[in-house]
Amino acid sequence: MTNITKTSTSHYEIQKKRRQKFIEDWRDTYRTVVHGNEITPQQTSRGILSGIYLGKDGDSPVRTVDAKANEVPPGVTSTIHRHSWDAVILCVGGSGWTEINGNRIYWKAGDSIYIPAWAWHRHGNESESNNRFMSFSSEPFIDILGFAILEDGGNTPVSELPPAPSSAEATAGNDIYARRTRRLKAQQQERENTRLHTSWDELEFLQTPRGTRTTFLLDSATGYRTSGLTMAMFEIGPGRAQSMHRHCGEAWLYVVEGHGHSFISDQPDKGENFPWSKGDLIAVDHYSWHQHFNDDQEKTALVVRVHILDTLLNTINALCYPLNLLEEPPDHIRRMQTGDLSTIAWPEVSRPHW
Repeated sequence: MTNITKTSTSHYEIQKKRRQKFIEDWRDTYRTVVHGNEITPQQTSRGILSGIYLGKDGDSPVRTVDAKANEVPPGVTSTIHRHSWDAVILCVGGSGWTEINGNRIYWKAGDSIYIPAWAWHRHGNESESNNRFMSFSSEPFIDILGFAILEDGGNTPVSELPPAPSSAEATAGNDIYARRTRRLKAQQQERENTRLHTSWDELEFLQTPRGTRTTFLLDSATGYRTSGLTMAMFEIGPGRAQSMHRHCGEAWLYVVEGHGHSFISDQPDKGENFPWSKGDLIAVDHYSWHQHFNDDQEKTALVVRVHILDTLLNTINALCYPLNLLEEPPDHIRRMQTGDLSTIAWPEVSRPHW
């Protein structure tokens, strides 16, 4: 018997309609700035409070990285869980600890933590007030691929929980299967040796040509082995601006301190300005020209940038080559946008507070 697949219209009409609807639905829920005072963390079954800035579970679908605010009340230890995606954490208030596969890391505001995929983890608070941390994960991207899995371990001791999936042992030989076992096993071993914690006290801010001072919080350059997630902090001088640029993919900017506005547009010479302040999240997308301004004439602004560059965005760049998907203005225009960098008075950076 011959099986015949029939549709009332051709694949062209079906796919065109489906793609158009996807973009329309996505644009209907797109947010450029999510204000922190709109986010009220709610009690969860894990024992902690969580509120979502951007993500499918908060009715604001994104394609690569989601963003949540989390709080742990005094004396609380969350349940333990793990998932098939990884996450980065920015500690923004109070103090606490995060346990990863039995390794407990104590942290304060300003610290950064990496949660590898398939790592059992939980959070605790031994202080007298709520602590707070932002979490950014690659769950949206993993979910698109159909590999998003969440496993809850409740209060089971980590010693009794199953280990992470393990790649096959490396085998000798020059055939493609042997090469693959060696490559994947080596990658797994590299991920197992990843760095997990950056203390605020370790950070060093360096001035860049874009007119800001920056420092890595979590990046492959500093010993982390992530799915491509990277987190950096930049500081904008009083009354100054970062130079304009644009790039592919999503980038989230969380305002740690200060207030200002961002110019975001598909054209470099006209567009809309979006005001922001401490606790807000700025979404930069659509290969948009963008420039960030500090509206405070006396104090600097601290902003943390998160995206998934080394894997997904680099893949997009390669697939779209020879299109230039990371553009910056010529040096003479950049100097006009940033002003004389030698005149910026950079104060001593202090640990942020919630």
